[in-house]
Amino acid sequence: MTNPSKDSETNNMTQRNATPLATHVRTAVMDYFEHLSDHENDELYTIVIREVEKPMLEVTLEQAGYNQSKAAKILGISRSTLRKKIAQYRIS
Repeated sequence: MTNPSKDSETNNMTQRNATPLATHVRTAVMDYFEHLSDHENDELYTIVIREVEKPMLEVTLEQAGYNQSKAAKILGISRSTLRKKIAQYRIS
């Protein structure tokens, strides 16, 4: 059973923290387009996910004391998905 108070607190924290992250990503994407010049790239989504996902996983693992179950819970993914991503990005 979920705790409505806890859910509300988590949503408030997410909303407060999402704005700065979104701002940083937006700035980085705008910068990317400014430096793209006349070159075309049709893999922007893949580039952004690759650049954001690995450090997000690394920092979350650090914050969770390298406890994969705890990190997976923080990320909202299964432990097996986390393990696959750790292997994919060669995170030690």
